[in-house]
Amino acid sequence: MRYSLLLALLLFARLALGQVVPYGNNPAAGKYATVRGVKLYYEMYGVGPPLLLLHGNGGSSKEFQKTIPYFAKRYRVIALDSRAHGKSLDGIDSLSFEMLADDCAALLTHLRLDSAYVLGWSDGGITALLLALRHPEKVKRLAATGANLWPDSTALMPELWQQMKRGYQQGRTQTFTDPGRKNDWKVFLLDWRHPHVPLPALARIKAPAFIIAGDRDVIQPEHTVAIYQSLPRAWLWIVPNSGHATLQEHADEFNRKTDAFFQARIIPPPAR
Repeated sequence: MRYSLLLALLLFARLALGQVVPYGNNPAAGKYATVRGVKLYYEMYGVGPPLLLLHGNGGSSKEFQKTIPYFAKRYRVIALDSRAHGKSLDGIDSLSFEMLADDCAALLTHLRLDSAYVLGWSDGGITALLLALRHPEKVKRLAATGANLWPDSTALMPELWQQMKRGYQQGRTQTFTDPGRKNDWKVFLLDWRHPHVPLPALARIKAPAFIIAGDRDVIQPEHTVAIYQSLPRAWLWIVPNSGHATLQEHADEFNRKTDAFFQARIIPPPAR
């Protein structure tokens, strides 16, 4: 405990001095946890109530370089590399959002945390919703930006869906012998084949949810609104002048509003 407190103070000192922290590859904050047969890499910053950060497809915890410094001032931030992403190791051929959500629940149990606030971006937003569905006791409140519930042009912008179609046509006949390229293909197939979450299933999510998207997001705006409308306790924010990377393009406002939601200063409407 004393060592953990000292480490947190040292990390805060680096932030205060304006030193660049190598998020996603920081030996001072990084650890591994073996859960569900997978070696998951995560970094921890700050002290306070736990906040789990979940990145997007093909990314890692380094995507939160504009998020961690803000939240580490008042939360115990856990920035996870999802299985088959970043520094997390995964030798299994298959990949699904259900697996990712179950990994998150197992990691929180490994860390002896009953529950956490959850912030997910893109694929991480999907994982956050599934975590709340499959392990409701683990989620205090969730914020999801740029999430979708199924993979087609009714959920994704047609341009992105056509791009993904071309990628699938080019890759499906190839034999991947290089482990890195094989893993990249598995990660690509995650978004090509998944998720498959029916809108009525969201009615089972009891945790308050903050549903976010950019007004120029790669997610169809009607799809984002449908997610919001299907949740019992939800608040919607369509970020003006923003694409898919809302938490990077509008970091200051994003951090403030999401923090206010976690602290219940933005109160979702009563359960519908």
